[in-house]
Amino acid sequence: MVFRQDYHYWSTVHQLVVEYNYRVIQLSQHKNEVWLESNDKKGPSLIRIIRYDLDWGSWLKRDIEQTGAMLEELRKRQNKRKLNALNLYFSTYPPVDDWLEHTETKLFGKKEQTSIKNMIIHSENSKQGFKELSTCLERTITIEDEAGLFDYSKIDQLKHEVYTYTKQRKNQEKKIFSYGKPFFTYFFIFIQIVMFILLEANGGSMNTDTLISFGAKENFLILHGEWWRFFTPIILHIGFFHLVMNTLALYFLGTAVERIYGRARFLLLYVFAGFAGTLASFVFSPAVSAGASGAIFGCFGALLFFGFVHPSLFFRTMGTNVIAVIGINLVIGFIFPVVDNAGHIGGLVGGFLAASFLHLPEHKKYVQRMISFVITIALTIAMFYVGYTIQPTSGNPTFVIRTAQSYIEENKINDAYKILLDAEQKNKNVPAELYFYLSYTEVKLGKLTEAREHLEIVTNELPSLHEAHYNLALVYVELKDFDRAKASIERAIKEAPDQEEYKSILDTINDYLERSE
Repeated sequence: MVFRQDYHYWSTVHQLVVEYNYRVIQLSQHKNEVWLESNDKKGPSLIRIIRYDLDWGSWLKRDIEQTGAMLEELRKRQNKRKLNALNLYFSTYPPVDDWLEHTETKLFGKKEQTSIKNMIIHSENSKQGFKELSTCLERTITIEDEAGLFDYSKIDQLKHEVYTYTKQRKNQEKKIFSYGKPFFTYFFIFIQIVMFILLEANGGSMNTDTLISFGAKENFLILHGEWWRFFTPIILHIGFFHLVMNTLALYFLGTAVERIYGRARFLLLYVFAGFAGTLASFVFSPAVSAGASGAIFGCFGALLFFGFVHPSLFFRTMGTNVIAVIGINLVIGFIFPVVDNAGHIGGLVGGFLAASFLHLPEHKKYVQRMISFVITIALTIAMFYVGYTIQPTSGNPTFVIRTAQSYIEENKINDAYKILLDAEQKNKNVPAELYFYLSYTEVKLGKLTEAREHLEIVTNELPSLHEAHYNLALVYVELKDFDRAKASIERAIKEAPDQEEYKSILDTINDYLERSE
C-alpha cells in the first residue's frame, strides 16, 4: 500500500510536469512535498502535492490553515487579485477521525481572494480520487496497471524524468537571459556622455540654439527637410540631471534587453524605438526636445513583449516592477508638462512593435512577425501623414512662429503677417511671442495702432523682453506719443543697459520733449 501511494504521488507529479508543462517551484528536502505552477488558465494556477500518511484530522486542519496563510502571503507579494490553488494529499490510509469537513474549498484573505481546494487520495478511494482530480485540474490524470505499482525502478524512473525535465527547463530559462553580452548599451552610454560634453563646451546643454545646432528635434526644421532629426535627439540630453537619469535607466534596462534579444536585435530595436519616440513627439508636441527617453521606453516595450511570449517567467522575474515603473513614469509625464510624454509613449509602442517583428532569438513565427511588420509600417506612414500634412495647417502657435520667422528672414512680410494673424484668430490662448512677431509685421506694413496694442500685451506678459519695450517705444514715437515712448525706452534700457542704440533713442526723445516745452 505504501509503495502504491508513492507511485501515485510520483506518477501525478510526472504527468503534470512532463506532460502538462507545470513548473516545479519548490521541492522539499525529503522529496515528499512539491509545489507546481501552471501558466494555463485551466484549473488551479498553483498546486501543492504532499506524500504523507495522515493520522489525525486535527493535523490536516492545521496544515490546511498554514498552507492557506502561505498562499495568501504569496498572492499579496505577486500582486494578484485572485489565487486558486489545489492542496493534494497522497496518504496510505485516511485519518482515523472526522476529516471530510476539512477537504472542502477554503477561502482566505479579507475579501476571500485566495481559495484552496483540498483533496486526499488514499488506498480506499484511488479510482474516484483520480477522477475528481482530473475534473478539478481539467486534465486527465491516469493510473497505470496495478501490476507495475510496486516496482521500485518504476518510481525511480519517474523521479529521474521529473528531475531531468525540471533541470532542462531551468537551463532553457537561463539561456533566454544570455543570448548576448551587452555591447551597444555601453556604446550608446559612451556616445551620449561625449555629446553632452560637446554641448556644454558649445553654449550649454540647456541652450535651445545649441541643442538645435547639434540635432535636437525641431518640428519646423524637420518639415523643411532635416529628416535626420528623427534620430539625432536620441544621443542628446538637456541638463546634467537628464543625462544621469537616462544613463542609469539605459544601463539597467539596456543590458537586460540586450542579453534577452542579442546585440543585433537590440541595436535595431533601440534605434527604431528612439525614432518612434521622436516621431510621436514631432506629431503631438511642438516643443524642441532631445533625450534617450523614447529609446529607453522602447526597452520597456521590448520587455513587455518578452512578457507576452513568456508570461510566467516575466512576472516571476521582473514583470511587476517593469509595469509599475512604466506606470509611474507615464503618470509623471501627464502631471509635469515639461516632460515629453508623447515621446515616451511613442518609444514604448515602438519598442513593443520592433520586438514583435524582430522577435526573440530562436523564435521563427514568420507569419506573426510579418503581420507585426505590416502594422508597424502602416502606423509609421499614418504618423508621417499627420506630421507632414496636417501639422503645417493646424495653426499651432509654435509652428506658426517658426514659419513666420523664416518668412521675415526672406523679407516676405505679407506672408508672415497672414499666417500670424490667422493663428491669432484660431487660438484662444495666444502666446506673447506670437504677438511680438505679429507686431513686427504690422510695423513693417504701417499698421501702427494694431502694433501698439499687441506690443502692450507682450510687455505686460513678458516684462523682461527688452526688444518689445524698444519696439513699443518706436511705435509710440511714430504715433507722436513721446511721454509713453520715453517710459518704454527707459524700461528697455533697464532690462538691457549695454544697448547703446536704446540710449540714443532716449536722447532723441528727450531732445524733442525739451524743445516742445
